[in-house]
Amino acid sequence: MGLFDRFGTKHSELEQLLFKVESNIANNYKDAAQEAFVIFEQHCAELDAAGKLSAKQKAHYQEIIGDLRVRLKGFTHKDQKPYWT
Repeated sequence: MGLFDRFGTKHSELEQLLFKVESNIANNYKDAAQEAFVIFEQHCAELDAAGKLSAKQKAHYQEIIGDLRVRLKGFTHKDQKPYWT
């Protein structure tokens, strides 16, 4: 972690959770991606409530959460239609 990373828009814990979400999406692990997103969103809210996120970080992660909500809408195995019907 460099000197200027401390004041940037990235938070190491949230970045690790976000990596899990993105890798699950990339591997088409739909249920795991949904679970990882819920954990990411909850942890983001906890850090924000504790005052551990700067205004830049809060805006950055809220934008990511909004984008992921759109991407993950309907991204589940139970909504998947079988090919034989």
